[in-house]
Amino acid sequence: MSAEDLEKYETEMELKLYREYRDVVGLFRYVIETERRFYLTNDYEMQVHSVQGEVFFEVTMADAWVWDMYRPARFVRQVRVLTFKDVNIEELNKSDLDLPEDSGFKR
Repeated sequence: MSAEDLEKYETEMELKLYREYRDVVGLFRYVIETERRFYLTNDYEMQVHSVQGEVFFEVTMADAWVWDMYRPARFVRQVRVLTFKDVNIEELNKSDLDLPEDSGFKR
């Protein structure tokens, strides 16, 4: 496989992943971003731990969708993330996901 073939394959996979994300994002309430992954979920718990002066985060999610083009299945029943890096959690505003009425797109 040439470098050009590999680049084309990765581009197609990213586009497929984006389309899947667009199709499922409306099913979820939260976006959770870690240094390694991006998740969609409706239920999560985050705990902050401190051990010998080191702080780390433990995030657990149930019924999540993970942004990872190399996974054959992106829906995950349980996820547990441990990280020393920042965790960004945002609640999705459902109205932000709706297309404007005059956009010309049909649902």
